[in-house]
Amino acid sequence: MTLYDFTVADAEGRDVSLAQYSGSALLIVNTATHCGFTPQLAGLQKLYETYRERGFEVLAFPCNQFGGQAPGTDAEIGEFCSLKFHTTFPQFAKIEVNGDNESPLFTFLKEQQGGLLNANIKWNFTKFLVDKSGNVTARFASTKTPEAIAAEVEKLL
Repeated sequence: MTLYDFTVADAEGRDVSLAQYSGSALLIVNTATHCGFTPQLAGLQKLYETYRERGFEVLAFPCNQFGGQAPGTDAEIGEFCSLKFHTTFPQFAKIEVNGDNESPLFTFLKEQQGGLLNANIKWNFTKFLVDKSGNVTARFASTKTPEAIAAEVEKLL
């Protein structure tokens, strides 16, 4: 199984095959709207604007598992992100990233980076960097800002 075999729901509930991102470098992030790290949405948008023309995408997956910090519907979350942080990168439907109901995509990402000992995501804004071939090349904790990983993105382009 590869990253491109996954289908996820977008914020409107439509199925999206990740195969459409084949050939692009990706930053896949579990996001939240009421978190101390929420201002990272601005940094994610800046990365997206800086590198999109060179084949880079940010894929945001809201997650309410950590302190209930992504309340509201997918539409409300999308509106908040676009109005407050002017985000234009793709936002998907709210998901779980750990536990019995975790998204198969995040199971895959964690298996690729972190192994069994450190697999669980600790908090919002954990980031997975994926190269243009669909290989997960890095995992960054919430505390690592988008600005701090720009050089890693640049290497993949």
